[in-house]
Amino acid sequence: MAGLPNLKLSLFPNSCSLSSSSSSLCSNPFIVSTSIFRRTPYRFPKIFAFSSNDIKVGSNVEVDGAPCKVIEFLHVKPGKGAAFVRTTLRNYITGNSVEKTFRAGSKIEEANIYKETKQFTYRDGAQYVFMDLITYEEYRLNEKEVGDKAKFLKEGMDCNLLFWNGKVIDFELPITVKLTVVDVDPGLKGDTAQGGSKPATLDTGAVVNVPLFINRGEEIMVDTRNGQYMGRA
Repeated sequence: MAGLPNLKLSLFPNSCSLSSSSSSLCSNPFIVSTSIFRRTPYRFPKIFAFSSNDIKVGSNVEVDGAPCKVIEFLHVKPGKGAAFVRTTLRNYITGNSVEKTFRAGSKIEEANIYKETKQFTYRDGAQYVFMDLITYEEYRLNEKEVGDKAKFLKEGMDCNLLFWNGKVIDFELPITVKLTVVDVDPGLKGDTAQGGSKPATLDTGAVVNVPLFINRGEEIMVDTRNGQYMGRA
């Protein structure tokens, strides 16, 4: 058919070809270009203009040239005057929280932040080292950047690293993690899940409240968003 490339595909050795009038992909069926497997981070395309009306908790916006995450927001419609959106933002770079007000419907620059899964491999002094298990490239975060998340961070754990302008600015823990109880008062006979709770120290150093029947050496599931016990692993 006119206008279509002439494609030929052979299943026999030394005769494989996929060609058009202008190029040929291969001459050997057992030689595959690794370029087709090259991994690139996925970014969601922007299909609409982002405005203050689109703000919600977790939105990423760019304010004064810095990426920020929306922590709280409130749409306000006063009796007189124009409506506006009052927000509390956390600056990814500095970690500081600021209050910012936007006019309702005003255009806002959405921060181009994307995520990649990396594995936390080890701690090097005051730095936490994450690794890409395909390229073996390392990414480092300092203690301030990791913050309180360190109490649930364990070697070998897969986390989401957040990138902005090619730099790591934050990371996300798994929502639930499996940790081991290393210190807790022993359970008593007859203790039940409804019989109260007691503090337990975990292998990462975190302290969480657990049911009275939990003993040292047991593995439990913990919600990293609030540090609550979820059950036995």
